[in-house]
Amino acid sequence: MPASLRLGSIAPDFEAETTQGKIKFHEWIGDSWAILFSHPGDFTPVCTTELAEVARKADEWKKRNVKVIGISANGLQDHARWVEDINDYGTKALGPTNVQFPIIADADRKISTLYDMLDEQDATNRDAKGLPFTIRTVFVIDPKKVIRLSISYPASTGRNFDEILRVVDSLQLGDKYRVTTPVNWKTGDDVIVHPSVSNDEAKTLFPDVTFHKQPYLRTTPLKV
Repeated sequence: MPASLRLGSIAPDFEAETTQGKIKFHEWIGDSWAILFSHPGDFTPVCTTELAEVARKADEWKKRNVKVIGISANGLQDHARWVEDINDYGTKALGPTNVQFPIIADADRKISTLYDMLDEQDATNRDAKGLPFTIRTVFVIDPKKVIRLSISYPASTGRNFDEILRVVDSLQLGDKYRVTTPVNWKTGDDVIVHPSVSNDEAKTLFPDVTFHKQPYLRTTPLKV
């Protein structure tokens, strides 16, 4: 990832052609959270399973005020034809599947380069001209257009989008309640009181707080 593109950076804005028309990225995000995720290529097996899963989680994204948008170094016509395959596979293998999120056409790789998504380590993940395809990168971006999470997976490994949902839940909870989340946390589990909260504040904000032997560790249930 370029040195200028880190957690806390403003996500670079761009204009792009997508399967749902031309967009300006920041305008498209609006007041929502956003997930920008790249896949190596259309009409490929791992990517087909991934986008089917993202489509099937439409209600989960909506519940969290999250917009999702895909990107690869393919053209719009390929994207449009491939969506039919994704819906067909997903419906037969998993249940009703309908890709309703946009997919960016980035054949010139301008956006992929801007976000450092191109594969520089897998010699098989290239087109006929030897140009690299994208890896499986995920960016979680908040309504202020700040990058809050970035993860990159190799082309060979499909992502776990339940984990992406878990991270979004953690980030949104932390923004609202001054808490952090422990290892393997999932919604409904106890959370950790943020270090910036004093013990006196913790007692007021979290009546059921537990003060552990380690003075820096304070946990509490959180009803939301």
